[in-house]
Amino acid sequence: MNTKLKGAMGEAAAAEFLRKKNYRVLSMNYRTRYGEIDIIATCKGQLAFVEVKLRRSRNFAEAFEYVDKRKQTKIRLTAELWLSENETNLQPRFDVIEVYLGYNGQIGQINHIINAF
Repeated sequence: MNTKLKGAMGEAAAAEFLRKKNYRVLSMNYRTRYGEIDIIATCKGQLAFVEVKLRRSRNFAEAFEYVDKRKQTKIRLTAELWLSENETNLQPRFDVIEVYLGYNGQIGQINHIINAF
C-alpha cells in the first residue's frame, strides 16, 4: 500500500475515532500555501486542529515525535488562516492523533493527545 493511501486510511480512522468521542468533524485536509491540517473538529466548546500521524510501530519513535517545531509552525499558520476565514467563538487547540498499524496492516491502536503543542 502506498504512503498516500496509508495516510488517508489513518486520517479516516482518526476522524471516525473523534466522531465516536462526540466530536463534530468540520473539515478534513484543509490546505493552504502554508501547509495542511488533517482534521478540524469541535467538541465541548473547543476547536481542535488535529495532526494525524500513522506509523507501523513505535520501535523507532512515538508517532507524535514526528510533529516537530517546523511542522507545528506550519500547522499554526494554517490554523490562523482558517480562523481568519471562519468566524468562531470556540477556543482553539492543537491535537495529535497517533495511529498505529496492527500486524495485519489494518488499524491497530489509536492515541489522542489533546493540547499536544
